[in-house]
Amino acid sequence: MSMSMNIQMVDLVGQYNKIKSEVDQAISEVISNGAFINGPAVKELKAKMEKKFNVKHVIPCGNGTDALQIALMALDLEPGDEIITTPFTFIATAEVISLLQLKPVFVDIDKETYNIDASLIEDKITSRTKAIIPVHLYGQCADMEVILSIAEKHNLFVIEDTAQGINSKYTFSNGESAFAGTMGDIGTTSFFPSKNLGGFGDGGALMTNSDELAHKLKMITNHGSEKKYFHKIVGVNSRLDTLQAAILNVKIDHLDDYCEARNKAAAYYEGALSELEEIILPKKATNSSHVFHQFTMRVLNGKRDELKTFLNEAGIPSMVYYPLCLHQQEAFSHEHDGSEMKVAEELQNEVLSLPMHTELD
Repeated sequence: MSMSMNIQMVDLVGQYNKIKSEVDQAISEVISNGAFINGPAVKELKAKMEKKFNVKHVIPCGNGTDALQIALMALDLEPGDEIITTPFTFIATAEVISLLQLKPVFVDIDKETYNIDASLIEDKITSRTKAIIPVHLYGQCADMEVILSIAEKHNLFVIEDTAQGINSKYTFSNGESAFAGTMGDIGTTSFFPSKNLGGFGDGGALMTNSDELAHKLKMITNHGSEKKYFHKIVGVNSRLDTLQAAILNVKIDHLDDYCEARNKAAAYYEGALSELEEIILPKKATNSSHVFHQFTMRVLNGKRDELKTFLNEAGIPSMVYYPLCLHQQEAFSHEHDGSEMKVAEELQNEVLSLPMHTELD
């Protein structure tokens, strides 16, 4: 089978070419004025994000993993405190928990949305539980209404991992809606290049509606300092480059169009693949919009790897996000309490993500 064009998992070059003049000008402005750290573009991005996502405070930082770590550092936790999260996501979510000598407690996922199964969370709460980190996986929100009510009942923090879900919107049963990352105590996101809002390198941000947390998060990103060379707490050095902020300032204006393009591609896949009995297409949650960071389907009857090989031979890339659940990773072998993660373990052998980006036609 011959391919007249090269199909890519993500086409960042094609996306750049459409906004080349805007991006080039933004980069060149940063280089000419020389403010490479905390330059004007960083403040501009902060303001743009606060307005776009209707959130009081955005604190840019070095990357999405840092954002998660900084969020946890702001909560005054003690070693051994437990953090509930999903086993079906990228390692960063749980890695920062262990790094800070906290304990990740995994809760199985919902078979249809691939997100944490909110109905199973309460069973895992103990006297040591301090926070829940739901991940808005593949581009749609976890069931935040249930998660927030559990958190309120048990006095827990909620940190939303919004690396894949930026610009997705959750609708509560009273009809009110909010953007992913703005509902819990803190939201975190990543500007990794392949993300829906991605830079040309690493970058991340935190979001919160709490003045107190915002102040603390900002201080932690800057060596625990409010005033230069005076350090109140132990922090880290995690900043968003001015160059990355300048690029993101251009791209955030296109974000709605990018999400629309992804939804269009997803609808095309759905139409073309809906008749196949051995494929289960991604299910859209009734209470969340989907921004299709990934188009992830399930391939039944043990045929996933075979299909992946077949597509590859036809010049079509595909990816498995994620081939091994976190509770089964060697790094967490000593952390997991041994409870079954039936759905997550089943899905890791079935999921297959097809090419998904803004330039698909």
